[in-house]
Amino acid sequence: MKEFNTLKQEVISLSKEIGKFLLHEFHHFNRKDIESKGFNDLVSYVDKESEKKIVDHLQKLLPEAGFITEEGTIDKKSDDLNWVIDPLDGTSNFMHQLPVYGVSLALMEKDRVVLGVIYDPNRDECFHAAAGGKSFCNDEKIKVSPVQSLKDSLISTGFPYYDFHKLRTYMAMFTDFMQKTHGLRRMGSAAIDLSYVACGRFEGFFEYNINSWDVAAGALIVQEAGGTVTDFSGGNDYIFGREIMAACGIHKEMLAIVKENWNSQNP
Repeated sequence: MKEFNTLKQEVISLSKEIGKFLLHEFHHFNRKDIESKGFNDLVSYVDKESEKKIVDHLQKLLPEAGFITEEGTIDKKSDDLNWVIDPLDGTSNFMHQLPVYGVSLALMEKDRVVLGVIYDPNRDECFHAAAGGKSFCNDEKIKVSPVQSLKDSLISTGFPYYDFHKLRTYMAMFTDFMQKTHGLRRMGSAAIDLSYVACGRFEGFFEYNINSWDVAAGALIVQEAGGTVTDFSGGNDYIFGREIMAACGIHKEMLAIVKENWNSQNP
């Protein structure tokens, strides 16, 4: 764990460097620079340039490691260590001038996340954890919310933005959560959502059709803060399985609602 903690400090510094770049570009961004990778799947030079900077730095920091990246700026995989990178989580927010986005960097050792760093440049908050250690926001230790009942919770989620085939099922899930909690929020950045679960601002978060680079760092940070992270069936396929649920002590109640709705036959 000491080895990963030392590496973590380098990654924290890198995330803040990229965060400064994002913040500068946020105030000078022109929508004419938006590109489309597919329906509602947007990218800009900011995403690409940020990822190039990150990859270049991490290659020098840990030459033997491979990469799993959102923008595909490098084609290099490893059987042992892989960086999982989202250079700008919350791209749509960024493009619409909503200050909810961040940098998400994780290191996986085989199928286990061993290091996670998420930096929110707008609030200057860096959430980070190394496997077997604690979770932090900047230099302060953080823990998940002490709330133990769903009725006392605030839940975050993500909305489907191009895969709508289970939309009716998902909306039924929203109805259940809205009626049984203090409310449901959609921030537009899974990395920020997970960070907020880790520090107790949200009691839980769930989303489907999600990618590894969106959740790898945040999942570890939630776990090391005392939370539980699973897929929608309660299993461990939440990094590459495209669905995730993270929560404090309300996880079992959340999981019951998700299972009941997700396993329905609604189209």
